[in-house]
Amino acid sequence: MYLLMIGVLGLVLKYLQTEPVAGWSWWLVLSPFALAAVWWAWADASGYTKRKEIEKMDYRKKKRIDRQRTALGLTSKKRL
Repeated sequence: MYLLMIGVLGLVLKYLQTEPVAGWSWWLVLSPFALAAVWWAWADASGYTKRKEIEKMDYRKKKRIDRQRTALGLTSKKRL
C-alpha cells in the first residue's frame, strides 16, 4: 500500500512539474508501481497474505469468545 501511495504522489508531482520530481525520468516515477506488483506477486505466492488473513480472523475470534465469556460471567478468577 505504501508503494502505491508513493507512486501516486510521484505521478502527481511529475504532472504538476514540481521540482525535483519534474526532472526525474518516467522510469523512476513509475517504479513504485512495478515494485508493488512484485510485492503482491510474492505475497500471494508465498502464502504471506493468507497467513495474515488467518491471524486476523483468529484474533477476532478470540476477542469475540472473551467478550461472550465476560458477558456470561465465566471469566477465570485466580484462587488464593
